[in-house]
Amino acid sequence: MKLLETTTDIAQEAFAEVSSVAKWFEELPAKILDASPKIIGAAVVIVIGFFFSKLAGKLLIKIMQKKGVDESVHHFLKSMLVVSLRILFVLFALSVLGIDISSFAATLGAAGITAGLGLQSLISQFASGIEIMFNKPFRAGDFIELEGVSGTVQEIHFMNTTLLTPDNRRVVIPNSHITSNNLINYTAQNKRRIDFKFSIGYGDDIAAAKQAVAKANLECPYTISDPAERIAVGGHGDSSIRIDALLWCKSEDYWSAYYDMYERVKAEFDKAGIHIPYSQLDVHITNN
Repeated sequence: MKLLETTTDIAQEAFAEVSSVAKWFEELPAKILDASPKIIGAAVVIVIGFFFSKLAGKLLIKIMQKKGVDESVHHFLKSMLVVSLRILFVLFALSVLGIDISSFAATLGAAGITAGLGLQSLISQFASGIEIMFNKPFRAGDFIELEGVSGTVQEIHFMNTTLLTPDNRRVVIPNSHITSNNLINYTAQNKRRIDFKFSIGYGDDIAAAKQAVAKANLECPYTISDPAERIAVGGHGDSSIRIDALLWCKSEDYWSAYYDMYERVKAEFDKAGIHIPYSQLDVHITNN
């Protein structure tokens, strides 16, 4: 008897469920019809959003090309922008349908804040990498100096920049250090000044010494005449007179001009009989 009653109850519950499902399907067309304005509105939002995000991606590419941003990052930045915009438009479409997205947005925001705090250093370096690629304070091949380290820029990445020092050491610098410190770019301009300091004796002819330096500069294949040279007495030392020579060269010829001039000036001084004095100390002995 109990088994029969249990079976009857189960059958009634199953029939009620089937009736409920059937009623839902029966009312579905009416529900869809009532919700059709919202559905159409959401669909329009998504279509417009996807079209707008694609257009924004193309515009970003044009801006990066105009700014001279490295092509290797074009696709990555475009994808980030397009995906972000499409997520926003999908959320807006859900709100048009009447779906409450506040809890989802709050959860997403909390997750973003947590991730941001945990990855603060990485995010800072990444943002600095984007800033470097857009502003271009230097390019691959430039010779720069930062925090006492100088070298030729080999690679520029989102997180760090790699330098090769003159003695062939590889230095990896976080991009956040680059954007937060003073940086010297020695090859940003096509011309560079070289400051020479030559010493002559107090008994030597200053005019002849200046003429010797000028001749060496004229014959040096690495220095240039524009801007004009400036050769003058730069100071009186304990045992010598200093001749300063401010000369110019192309940026890529700096070291060639530097070494060539020192060799030529020594040769011209020898021809003119001009001495490069040693440090000396005069000692006077008196008898009491």
